[in-house]
Amino acid sequence: MPIIVNLDMQLVKRKMRLTDLAERVGITIANLSILKQGKARAIRFSTLEAICRELDCQPGDILEYRAADWDTPMPLDGPDRIA
Repeated sequence: MPIIVNLDMQLVKRKMRLTDLAERVGITIANLSILKQGKARAIRFSTLEAICRELDCQPGDILEYRAADWDTPMPLDGPDRIA
C-alpha cells in the first residue's frame, strides 16, 4: 500500500504509549493499533485531527505517500478488486 503510517515514530518522539494516546483521543486501543500497523482502510478527519492535537504534529508527520511498486501483482478478487 502506498500510504505509510508513521504513528509509531511520533509516539517514540513524544515518549507516549499507544494506550495513553488512545485514552486522550477517545478511540479504542484496538483501532489505534490497526492504524499504527498500517492495516486501516480509512481514518476520519476528526480522528486524525485529535491524534495530531495530542502528538503536536501535522498529518504529514503521521501519513506518508510512497509510489506503489507496480511490479507486484494486484489481487483480482476481494475488496481491493479493480472493476
